Amino acid sequence: MGHSIVEWITCIFGANAGKMIGTVVISMLPVIELRGAIPVAYAFGLNWQTAMLCAVVGNLLPIPFILLFIDWAFAFMKRHGILVTFVEKLEAKALAKSGAVAKYQFWGLALFVAIPLPGTGGWTGALIASMMKTNKKNALLSISIGVLIAAVVVMTATYFLAGSIINA
Repeated sequence: MGHSIVEWITCIFGANAGKMIGTVVISMLPVIELRGAIPVAYAFGLNWQTAMLCAVVGNLLPIPFILLFIDWAFAFMKRHGILVTFVEKLEAKALAKSGAVAKYQFWGLALFVAIPLPGTGGWTGALIASMMKTNKKNALLSISIGVLIAAVVVMTATYFLAGSIINA
């Protein structure tokens, strides 16, 4: 059974299926996101188009779930005494970073997510949007734009700059 699933995936995605799935999974991780997945995809030998597509898809997959359920999850955790200090630190950190997002709203959130630095990105952007009670559809669109911009920046730095240095 397991062998046939692997064959099916390989038939659809080709020999790079594992590398592509790895890139998607890495880009789904908080903090790492596509900022870490694209350089890994480069190291895997994936072309830039495949790396960018896999990283963007992976980075965006958790965002709707965060937007829909993070308020409920945090309230549940606080109510039942589960990692309360951790939740409160996350909330405080998100609120501390929400200044520019609050000021510039849609584009502020997009630019916050687009900045390829630790502590920014889709996960934090979704947390900020949820805490600020931003319209979920607008937040998803704004975060998606930010993720695309971040992908272009990281992909350019990784594939074109690193590639030209290595090939020089």
